[in-house]
Amino acid sequence: MNSVILKKKQEALASLQNAGSVVVAFSGGVDSAVLLSLAVEALGADRVLAVTGRSASLPRQDETDARDVATALGVAHLEVDPGELDIPEYRANAGDRCYHCRSALFESLGRIAAERGFQAVAYGAIAEDCGDFRPGMRAAEERRVIAPLLEAGMSKEDVRVLAAAAGLKTKDKPASACLSSRIPIGIEVTEERLGQVSRAEESLREIGFRQFRVRHHGDIARLEFDPEGDRRLSDPKLRSAVVAAVKQEGFRFVALDLEGYRTGSLNPVEVST
Repeated sequence: MNSVILKKKQEALASLQNAGSVVVAFSGGVDSAVLLSLAVEALGADRVLAVTGRSASLPRQDETDARDVATALGVAHLEVDPGELDIPEYRANAGDRCYHCRSALFESLGRIAAERGFQAVAYGAIAEDCGDFRPGMRAAEERRVIAPLLEAGMSKEDVRVLAAAAGLKTKDKPASACLSSRIPIGIEVTEERLGQVSRAEESLREIGFRQFRVRHHGDIARLEFDPEGDRRLSDPKLRSAVVAAVKQEGFRFVALDLEGYRTGSLNPVEVST
């Protein structure tokens, strides 16, 4: 580990130590896993609580990973339903869905922190999050949720180095996101649509794909694969298996996105006039 990453780690540890005790918003991804690991290093496991917002929008793999990492770190772990699907603005999916989701989550975590005597709530935002469309970050700022990794200037590469050094099972985990991000803005988020995406992605994961997305466009499932996934699809038998697996979840057509996998492909875009 180089000196730059070590310096960033020390800054994050100092931020957590200053907090005194923390409830960590724990999604099961590599960023929040590193935050949880650093919180334990800075404060001790008894002054850290991991809380996962469990709902229809959470990929099952993330749920499993969250439980495994919390157990490995010896941290108490709660699963709560923030109830985002009960929020009309969230379901409407008008472009600020993440704000309403994060607001519900951080309010739940804030109540838990107050009830259990924890002094702060923390989440795993990193430097790259500032360059993307992330309305959920505003929800964190409004509720004074701390972001020790972001404050230390940590990048995704830094986080992966720290995850490997800590021996976290998520160290090589591909980027993840809530399943609602697979539904285009303006289309209502429903449990049925989330379930379709969840089951289709689980099937593709079982087939052996690693980095991909199933985007929900009504009767059409638009598949985004990384270069390795695109290469594998040249096999006719495998391609047929992919189509069958996705159609089984109620999609009429299965389309391959020629631009491949990329984060935020359904984010709002500015159209020049």
